[in-house]
Amino acid sequence: MTTFEVLQQRGTLALIRFAGTVCLFLVLHLLRIPLVIAERILAGVLVRLDQAATRQASRPPRRPVNQFFPLNFPTGQEVPR
Repeated sequence: MTTFEVLQQRGTLALIRFAGTVCLFLVLHLLRIPLVIAERILAGVLVRLDQAATRQASRPPRRPVNQFFPLNFPTGQEVPR
């Protein structure tokens, strides 16, 4: 069905509504593009941040975790000789 057939059979209002709907569809998709790009960038940043946090948390400590007691402090679990 051509544009002129729609105009003859359905009228000007139907043609204007259809054209408006198509324009709205295009505008919404054009607005969506920057949001998708921002989402992809944010997802990449969050993946790298997660990897860095996992790497940091997975390392063994470089010094004693408890700095208040010496390494040879009796814990009460040793058997006296």
